[in-house]
Amino acid sequence: MKEISSGIFSENGKILTLNSRPGQRVYGEPILKKGKKEYREWIPYRSKLAAAIKKGLKKIPVEKNQKILYLGSATGTTPSHLSDIVGEGGIIFCVEFSERMMREFLRVCSQRKNLVPILADARKPQEYSDITEKVDLVYCDIAQPDATRVAVINCKEFLKSGGYLMIAIKSRSVDITKRPSDIYREEIQKLKMAGFEVLDWMKLDPFEKDHAFILARQIPSK
Repeated sequence: MKEISSGIFSENGKILTLNSRPGQRVYGEPILKKGKKEYREWIPYRSKLAAAIKKGLKKIPVEKNQKILYLGSATGTTPSHLSDIVGEGGIIFCVEFSERMMREFLRVCSQRKNLVPILADARKPQEYSDITEKVDLVYCDIAQPDATRVAVINCKEFLKSGGYLMIAIKSRSVDITKRPSDIYREEIQKLKMAGFEVLDWMKLDPFEKDHAFILARQIPSK
């Protein structure tokens, strides 16, 4: 088994994280046991970050003990794997707008104490500013036309200077009349105009149709 990034492993073409809750699955994912250790398969058809890693994402800025703000946690597939990586010394503030999704996500949070569920609108970071701390990474996966703007305003509020942003763009949620490739270029330009250096990006086909994944770093102010 090869460690491809901090806390992320690869074997036989599969991406895995070391299970911080041995014996427990989150979304029916396969479990791989190696001696006394247990690994959870991170399925790229179920997670946009796993899809980006599978497609060769150059850098994965997630490490042990980090603080992360996750916008659009849904039922917790990707947050659960990030939970494995950051460990007990890390914390992930998970914002979700849907009450139905949150009800399912709370089950995951009950098993993983480094996940903090926040039922709120990501467009209104002031609603959770008293809960969320400064973070090393903002992760945004909200299928909204203004997803990039929402990510930027949360970065301005919570991201440490020089911190990272990961954002999944669903082109059909932005503008169904435009070509996806044109939308991706426009969203990348918005990030650059907002003071970010775009480090990498890729289309997520065939794992996620009409989606792109962007990795950016906030340029520290002088």
